[in-house]
Amino acid sequence: MRAPIGNFESAAPAASVEHFTGPAAEAIRGWKGAVPRDQLLHVDTDPAKADTAVFIENYGEDLLGTSANCVVVAAKRGGERTLAACVVLSTTRVDVNGAVRRQLEARKASFAPMDTAVEETGMEYGGITPIGLPEGWPVLIDSAVTDLPWTLIGSGLRRGKLIVPGKALAELPGAVVLEGLGI
Repeated sequence: MRAPIGNFESAAPAASVEHFTGPAAEAIRGWKGAVPRDQLLHVDTDPAKADTAVFIENYGEDLLGTSANCVVVAAKRGGERTLAACVVLSTTRVDVNGAVRRQLEARKASFAPMDTAVEETGMEYGGITPIGLPEGWPVLIDSAVTDLPWTLIGSGLRRGKLIVPGKALAELPGAVVLEGLGI
């Protein structure tokens, strides 16, 4: 099958890819959203080509406007810490001190340390994805991402990416779609 975006050798429904494992794979195999599960696609990628400029050069210029990043933030209020995922277009950055802090009603918000993000998500750094996050996590998604017909996101692993309809992300547990999350 040919991927709907990018220049990948092939794409396959993620639920059927045997070497795709971890929390995201489990979540996709159990997917019950309105977007059909077979539209959640997996593509193999080379981790050595993960740097954005090299990735775009190797896998397609069209990915620059259709890729999204997922970052983990830690919000604090009254001694309580909340971890959340934020998904924005790769051409923008997360408005941590504005949109995130307001949405999570936090006094302070910042990017979670790498070891915390990896340990809490069960995913590899550089591959963290909003699909398959721990139960109860807020998943803040910029509306520009959910408006895309197709978007490229992490797969939870550094080897491989997911290509999904943007609207599928709005169906994730804990999802909140926000205007202006990415600035």
